[in-house]
Amino acid sequence: MDSKSVKEFIRKEVPDWDYELIATARFKAFSGQKSDWEPKFQFWKNLIVKIARHFGVFIIFPPQVKNEWFNRGGLTPLCIDHVLFIMYNEGEITRISDMVGPYSGRITQLFYKVKSLMNRSTMSPESILLEDCLILTTLLKEKADEVIKCLSESHWNSYCVVTRNKFESMCGGQKEGYAVLSYLSGCRKGRYLSTTKKELIEGIKVSLSSAVVSGVSSLDFDTLHLIWTQEKLQQQLNVIDRRWEMSRQSALALLKSGNKKLALRHAKEMKLGTENREKCNSLLNRVEEVLSVIANAESTKQVTEAIQIGAQVIKENKISIEEVQLCLEELEESIDSQKQVEKALEPAPSLDMEDEDIEEEFRKLELEIGSGNLKDLNPEAGVSDSEGTDQSLADVLLNLKLADDAPGSGSAIQNSGLPAKNKESNSPMLEAA
Repeated sequence: MDSKSVKEFIRKEVPDWDYELIATARFKAFSGQKSDWEPKFQFWKNLIVKIARHFGVFIIFPPQVKNEWFNRGGLTPLCIDHVLFIMYNEGEITRISDMVGPYSGRITQLFYKVKSLMNRSTMSPESILLEDCLILTTLLKEKADEVIKCLSESHWNSYCVVTRNKFESMCGGQKEGYAVLSYLSGCRKGRYLSTTKKELIEGIKVSLSSAVVSGVSSLDFDTLHLIWTQEKLQQQLNVIDRRWEMSRQSALALLKSGNKKLALRHAKEMKLGTENREKCNSLLNRVEEVLSVIANAESTKQVTEAIQIGAQVIKENKISIEEVQLCLEELEESIDSQKQVEKALEPAPSLDMEDEDIEEEFRKLELEIGSGNLKDLNPEAGVSDSEGTDQSLADVLLNLKLADDAPGSGSAIQNSGLPAKNKESNSPMLEAA
């Protein structure tokens, strides 16, 4: 995000931003009791959070905040360092160096925590502006929830394993991925894992439910290897497609220029690319099939465990089969009743009638009543003799009535001023009085 976009957003959020007297008061340093500057602190804190949320970031850079976001013709707020310092003390922002390293072991993580506590006591308003970046904790939690929600949409199990590259791309970058994983690790909702095949493969195991993430198993390492292979094959397919398109464009250009020899060479490259793509796509399909089998097996395992738990509960509480069957029948009846209520609450479909349909209904009406007085009611006809036409229409409508004994006639037809067809009949349910 550039400073110009930020300033435009600030002016929309703060209409009096350019008022000189108000801006001068806002840009002054804090002084006096806390009650004196508390409203001004709340203003700057809320504005910082609003800007970050609007532009989809949760990592801010103190020099950028002071010198670019809130710069008014060379003037910067003198209180912004105190604002960031108070937010830091209240836990609303944190330094990335204070976060527990999610890619390290437990001993190293404990060392990070002790180091963070020691560094916190030495912080000052001036030193916080020297920090490389700060993390807004509220927006960090929102980002973590967003990542979990996105993963839940593509995974059916209570947890999933993704590669580190994919996780970081979902978070918005390497620093963002580090911060989100550190937060999830602290909540015991995420866990880092790695394995070495021909090269180092890194991944993240994330819990998609309210439960904490389970320990890493051998199946998780195998799944990570398959997912990593899948991504590599997809990248290779993308490279093959780009090269094939380049060869195609070159061959077309050479054919137009009359150089058939070089065009033939590019055509051979296209043929070779097509064969490589088929092989790569075949391997990719096989990997996806294995991953699908693993996911289905995991789902089946969860269903089996749920059935076993249910059977154990029934046994412990001495519930008979008849009681279980009765509960299932009551549940089914409740579901049917709910469906009927939802169906009754559905809005009636609107009737969109074309001009031709209206004309056809008028023609049928003429045949029904055996009168030619309605010929002038064609909507495309002229407006001559309008008074006589209106009177004829009024007379006809007064002499019409709906068939009281017609089956299936709806309330919408009964309340209408025009004749309409019954949905279950091929002829209009009208008769002359």
